Amino acid sequence: MFDWSHKVVLITGASSGIGRALASELARRGAALGLLARRAEALQDVAGEIEKAGGRTLAVSADVRDAEGVRVAVMRVEEGLGSIDVLIANAGIGEPTPARELNAQVVADVLSVNVNGAVNCVTAVLPKMLERGTGHLVAISSLAAYRGLPGSGAYCASKAALSAFFESLRTELQSSGVNVTTIHPGFIDTPMTRGRNQRMPYLLTVERAAQLIVRAIETRRRTYAFPWQLAALARFGTYLPAALYDRLMARSAYRQ
Repeated sequence: MFDWSHKVVLITGASSGIGRALASELARRGAALGLLARRAEALQDVAGEIEKAGGRTLAVSADVRDAEGVRVAVMRVEEGLGSIDVLIANAGIGEPTPARELNAQVVADVLSVNVNGAVNCVTAVLPKMLERGTGHLVAISSLAAYRGLPGSGAYCASKAALSAFFESLRTELQSSGVNVTTIHPGFIDTPMTRGRNQRMPYLLTVERAAQLIVRAIETRRRTYAFPWQLAALARFGTYLPAALYDRLMARSAYRQ
């Protein structure tokens, strides 16, 4: 059994969705949690629930796009809980970006949060992990990273960039003692997916998703994609010729 009782975990985007579920799951397993998100009030609600159940948390409000704000937040977590053993870069947003209504600012916002935000968090925690010769960087990417989906150009691009960035880190840090894991979830029942006007095959509860992600972290998986049915389809899609892929997407449930 993996022992979380001596681990300090920093979770970004911890106020809702996957981040909140990961906080609850890891608290049950004994980890001390640094919780980071923009919405201070919602973040305090999460921290309060965990502390009532006997967990240890420190909630710090910051915008992951603000590199200095993230650096200060990391310092506060380390001062309050100790050295960060695991970073879960989970903060992310998803906005439809249909080509005929393309808005450059919306695209920039998605890329800024999903990519630059994760980079800011890694930059803040990695130096001390390297000094200690131990640590774990975890990115919550998406199966949407595998190929472009109609109407989701910004989201797909951001997750593809995030996955490539963490893969580069993984290859470079192999002998450093710092592990790197990239998670590629499919459809998860979260506030971000609710109300979307599309089919969501193999939809998982956020609690089940958190359990699977934690297991992947415990086993130090390099990459982990789930649920397996949708992951298999996504991987298969990477081998399809462009012309065939385009025809399939023309009548896809992803189409806006």
